[in-house]
Amino acid sequence: MIPFSVLDLSPINQGSTAAQAFQNTKELAQLAEQRGYHRYWLAEHHNMPGIASAATSLVISHVAAHTQTIRVGSGGIMLPNHSPLVIAEQFGTLESLYPGRIDLGLGRAPGSDQRTARALRRHMGGDTAENFPQDVLELQEYFAEPSGYQSLRAVPGAGLHVPIWLLGSSMFSAQLAAELGLPFAFASHFAPGFMKSAVEIYRARFKPSAALQKPYVMLGLNVFAADTDAEARRLFTSLQQQFINLIRGTPGQLHPPLDSIDGYWQPGEREHVERSLACAVVGDPQTVREGMQAFIDDHAPDELMITAQIFDHAARLHSFDIVSQVRGQLSPKLAI
Repeated sequence: MIPFSVLDLSPINQGSTAAQAFQNTKELAQLAEQRGYHRYWLAEHHNMPGIASAATSLVISHVAAHTQTIRVGSGGIMLPNHSPLVIAEQFGTLESLYPGRIDLGLGRAPGSDQRTARALRRHMGGDTAENFPQDVLELQEYFAEPSGYQSLRAVPGAGLHVPIWLLGSSMFSAQLAAELGLPFAFASHFAPGFMKSAVEIYRARFKPSAALQKPYVMLGLNVFAADTDAEARRLFTSLQQQFINLIRGTPGQLHPPLDSIDGYWQPGEREHVERSLACAVVGDPQTVREGMQAFIDDHAPDELMITAQIFDHAARLHSFDIVSQVRGQLSPKLAI
């Protein structure tokens, strides 16, 4: 069966704090490790009141320090916000502290609004996501084995071969990952529109590399599992509210669930949210099993990255626990 992994944004619940979000992240990571999840990734976002994982490298270290075996990484680091050397040093440090457990997933979006993006890299002038391919190549060079005297190297970082992933929600990163022979993760959990086309392009154009001999695709999937379909649908309304508030330009902390979302959204908002969250499986264990099996059969991912913005921490742990049990009941992916 394909590996299941976890994507976490360290959500800050309404009325709570970032400190509590990090405690919740630690407990979810420990559960994920106990239940056999393969990776635990944190996502970089900025100027978002409901997301605590802005300093992603630090949160990765927090998770790795409180677990033993699960791989921990970024899903992703938004490379336009940083110099490649700084990221090489940060992840070289993480790999040195937690050898063989660190992943570096890279995205080309800023993970923020344009004003915040300028604040993050205002010293870089016109440097934008257009530089992403060059930045990825530069980052790879910093992780390569040192050869003779080098005037510039990542310390730590050089020679550590931290696995690099490219993340995307369009064709661009799919094409680049194929050209560079890197594993590719698609953000189908919030932007599924180009998923099929991007995966097809990646698999068709993939060139083997020292890092990877054949294409490897990870797909994001929202999974909200509970003891009943009704309770799962109720938990899902927290994520729906989060997307509606983004549409309205009023991002905030993660809201508690509603008994019904119908009175919260307008028709246009509903269409947008349902389109964005089309890759979501919501229900009791049987519904989740059927939904996940259908998703695997339709798209044949090499790995699934499960995410769930659930307000109640105990319900969130329970959801990931159910998913881990369901995994053992699924049939293997179809051959590509």
